[in-house]
Amino acid sequence: MTNTNSAAAASPSVHADPAFLQRIFERAAFIRAFEEQALELSRAMPPQIVGSVHLCAGQEVVPLAALAALADDDQVIATYRGHGWALAAGLEPQAVFDELCHRASGINGGRAGSAYLQAPHTRFIGENSIVGAGTTIACGVALANVAAGNGRVVIVSIGDGAMNQGSVHEALAFAAAKKLPVIFVCEHNGWSELTATRDMFPVERLARRALAYGMGGETLDGTDPIAVREAVAKAAGIARQGGGPTLLECRVPRLWGHYNRDIEHYRPAADKRAAAAQDPLLVIAERLRACGAASDDALAAVRSAAEARATEIAQRAANAPLPAVATLCDHVYAPVAAESGQRVLETCEMTYIAAVNAALAAELEADPRTVVYGEDVGRAGGIFGAAKHLQKKYGEARVFDTPIAENAILGSALGAALAGLKPVVEIMWSDFVFVAFDQLINQASNVRYLTNGRSGAPLVVRMQQGVTPGSCAQHSQSIEALLAHIPGLKLALAATPDDAYQLLRAAAADPDPCVVIEARGLYQLSGPVRITEGAEPVGRARLHRRGSDALVLTWSAMLHQALAAAEALAAERLDVAVMDLRWLRPLDEAAIADAVREAGGRVLIVHEAVRAGGFAAELAMHLQERMPESLCMPVRRLTTPDIRIPASPVLQAAALPNADSIARHLRALIADAPRPACR
Repeated sequence: MTNTNSAAAASPSVHADPAFLQRIFERAAFIRAFEEQALELSRAMPPQIVGSVHLCAGQEVVPLAALAALADDDQVIATYRGHGWALAAGLEPQAVFDELCHRASGINGGRAGSAYLQAPHTRFIGENSIVGAGTTIACGVALANVAAGNGRVVIVSIGDGAMNQGSVHEALAFAAAKKLPVIFVCEHNGWSELTATRDMFPVERLARRALAYGMGGETLDGTDPIAVREAVAKAAGIARQGGGPTLLECRVPRLWGHYNRDIEHYRPAADKRAAAAQDPLLVIAERLRACGAASDDALAAVRSAAEARATEIAQRAANAPLPAVATLCDHVYAPVAAESGQRVLETCEMTYIAAVNAALAAELEADPRTVVYGEDVGRAGGIFGAAKHLQKKYGEARVFDTPIAENAILGSALGAALAGLKPVVEIMWSDFVFVAFDQLINQASNVRYLTNGRSGAPLVVRMQQGVTPGSCAQHSQSIEALLAHIPGLKLALAATPDDAYQLLRAAAADPDPCVVIEARGLYQLSGPVRITEGAEPVGRARLHRRGSDALVLTWSAMLHQALAAAEALAAERLDVAVMDLRWLRPLDEAAIADAVREAGGRVLIVHEAVRAGGFAAELAMHLQERMPESLCMPVRRLTTPDIRIPASPVLQAAALPNADSIARHLRALIADAPRPACR
C-alpha cells in the first residue's frame, strides 16, 4: 500500500480565475527553480551549501495562495521547510539564497542558515527548525496584534508530523481559549520525516482535530491555488471578526526527500510516482491549458525564465563574501545600558512576595505594552499571590490566565515580545520549565544573535525554586546553573524583599530575555523595599558585609545563612565578607574581583543547588582565569550533595548548607589557607 494523498485531496475549485493561476504558476516556478539550485549547490563537491537543507518542492502553492488571501502586513511563521514562505512573504531572494550559503550578505549574515531564517523586522517572523515550535510563538504575535487592535492575522505553517507535537497541541488550546487571530496551516505531504504519516495517526483527516479545540478545520487540496486562497480568506475573515483560529490541512505531494541527503530508501516507488503526478506545476499548467490561458510554449518560457533567474542568484551567492570571523561574538546581548537615572520614591516595609506584586504593578503602570500572564495569574492572582488584585486594576487584557501549557506560555511570550509587547510571564514552579525549555534555549536566546542585533526579545520569565519542608523532588530543584549556561539569556536570583522588587524591574527594563528566580522559602520574609521610578541596570552584585579574612560568594536563600555564619564568626574575631551575586548572567566581574582582593583571596562559594555542574564550579574557574593572582587563591565550595531532594524535612535539613556548616567551612578555609604571597 502506498502513502498517497490523492484519495483525500479535494477536487479542483470550480472558479477558473486564469490570471491568478498564471501569477501563481510564475511564482511557483521561481520557487521550484530556487529550490533546485539550493539542492544542486548542497550536493556539489565541495558543497556551497553545507549541512541539512529541507526543500519545499511540491508545496509551493500553499504559501503563495495563502498570502494572496491576506493583507500585506499580516505576519508569517514557517516550519523549517520554509523557503517558499519566506519568498512568498516578500524577503529578497538574493538575501535568502545568500543565507542558505552562510554568506555575510545573507538575511541573517550566515548565522541562521536554511532551516532557521529569521526576519522579525519584516512580516516574515521566521522559520523554526524545532518541529512545531513556531505555533506557540504565533500565538504571542497574535496576542500583540489583539492588544494593538491592528486587525492583523498570523499564519503559521507546520508539517503533518508536527501534529503529534505537544507544543502544537498547547498552541491550539491556547489560541482557541483566547480566540486569537491565528491560522494554523498543516502542509500534509504524507511523511513525518522518514515515517509514513498514516502509520502515526489513527485519523485520515488531521483537520478533524480542530473540533476538539473548538475551532474550525478544513482539509483541502494544497495544489489548488484557488481553493487555498478561498480557505485562507475565510479563516482570516473569522479571525479578524474575533472568531478565533482555524486549522487548515493542505494536502500536498512530497516530490523530494525529507532533506538534501535523503536517498529515500524507505519510500515505495509507487508513492513517488503518485506524488509526481500531483506536482502542482503540472496541475496548474494543465488547468491553464484547459481554459486556453496559456500554451505549452508560454509555460515552458515561464519555467525557463525562472530557472535562469534562480541560477544567477545562486551564482552570486556562491561568490558572496563569507562572514568576518571578528564578528563571531557580536550581538549575543544588547549593548550594556548606561545608568538609568533610577529615583527612589519611598521606602516601605513589606514581604518578599508583596514586593514582587509591587514591581509587577509598577511595570503595568509605567508601560501600557506590559502584559502579565500565566497559570492562575489573572483572576486568582497567582498561586502565591504575586499578581494579587492586578487583574482587577489593569483589566483582563493585560493580566490574564492561560491554559496549563508551559510551552504555550513561554512561546507566546517570545512572539509577543517580537511583536512589540513587554510580557512578564510566570512559570509556577521552576521544575515545570523543563517541559517548555525549548522556548528559552532554542528560541528566545537566539533572536538577537541570529538577527545580528537587529531584533531582540524583551521578555521576563518569573519562577520560584528551592527547598521547603515537604516539597518533593519535582518541586524543589535549584536550576540556575542550567539557565546560566545559555548565551543570550540573563538570569537574576532575588534574596531579599528589596531585590525581589529591584531585580524584576531591572529585568523588565532590559532589552534581552531575562529569567528572574525567586526563593519560595523567603516569600514571607519582611524587609525595607525601595519603591522607585525607573530601574537599575542588570548585572549588579551587592556586598552585604565587608571583611578581610574571607569572602562568601552566594545568592538566593543562602545569603541569609551566609550572613548568619559571618555574624557568628565575628564573635570569634574572624572578619568575613558576604556578597550576593544577584545576577549570574551577566556577572558583576569588577565587584567580585574587588571583594576577593579585599578578603585576602580566600573564597567560599555557597549555593543550594547540587554540587556537580553547579555554578560554584563556573565561579571558581572564572576567578582562576580573570584574576592574575588567582592561582594562589584558596577557593572552595559548599553545596547540597548530589542527590534528588527528599520530601522529609529531616533529610532536607541534613542536605542543605546552613549557617553552622558555612561557619565550619570558613574556619577551616581561614586556618588552612594563609593569605596568598603572590599578590
